[in-house]
Amino acid sequence: MAGNNSVNDVFLQRPVYDRVIIVQILVIIFLCINMLLIVIFIKKESFHTSARYTLFFVTLLSDSVLLLMSDVLLVLSQFEFTIQVWLCITISVVVLLYFIVTPVTLTAMTLERYVAICMPLRHGQLCSTRSTMYCILIIHVLSSGPCIIILSMFFASASLKFYKQSMICSGETFTIYRWQDHVRSAVYQFYFLIMGITIAYSYVQIMKVAKAASGDKKKLTHKGLKTVILHAFQLLLCLIQLWCPFIEIALLQIDFSLFRNVRYFNYIVFNIAPRCLSPLIYGLRDENIFLVLKSLMPTSSCSK
Repeated sequence: MAGNNSVNDVFLQRPVYDRVIIVQILVIIFLCINMLLIVIFIKKESFHTSARYTLFFVTLLSDSVLLLMSDVLLVLSQFEFTIQVWLCITISVVVLLYFIVTPVTLTAMTLERYVAICMPLRHGQLCSTRSTMYCILIIHVLSSGPCIIILSMFFASASLKFYKQSMICSGETFTIYRWQDHVRSAVYQFYFLIMGITIAYSYVQIMKVAKAASGDKKKLTHKGLKTVILHAFQLLLCLIQLWCPFIEIALLQIDFSLFRNVRYFNYIVFNIAPRCLSPLIYGLRDENIFLVLKSLMPTSSCSK
């Protein structure tokens, strides 16, 4: 009987190992791509004075931190490792902050494209290096809003004994009462509503300029439209992620196995995927970054 139980345990754990390995492969691949683009930004001094590339750099850093920290939480939860509540809070603060930093930065990048195309004469003034630094500070201040609200509700509701416990760290850690989950969802959806309206407005204004443009400017505006559409798609994936917990909680009451399968799927599609689009949007589509990548590739001796 003991031998049969051990065989069953191994059989049940195998899908968990496979899932974790798949996620690790994806995370490592995209972290390597992000690190390559970060190194390119650091080495290419001309990128440092461009608001567009500086904000892209912020997005790469934010996505890399979020991928790394959320991956740590995934491994801990999949293998049911328990950690101290204070450590869980520390990790979760980083995840909560950078979960919002990326979409807010995407919105700022959309506004930068709007200024560049619709107000080209003021682009140099509004998107200067100093203004970009202020913009990055504002992005982090705005992004800390949901984190502060969630933690404030948690600290006001949790007892002192709770902080001394060990538990599996997850997003549900900070939800002691049901109403806290509703408040968190309302705050996130308010943020994404504002960002969605901003991106939609920018798209409409760029579209108006595109219809009236001609020659090289027409090509530039159409490229700007494609970038805005891709940002909107990223934002949509991030927004869908906010609705996932409601589906997961409903499934948890029906079947735990189904709950874990759906949560794993949501993590891949709505957490990892949106964070991996930025390198593809700028790393492959942007001519300047592509030229730097091409120059870093070793030339073949056969071409001599």
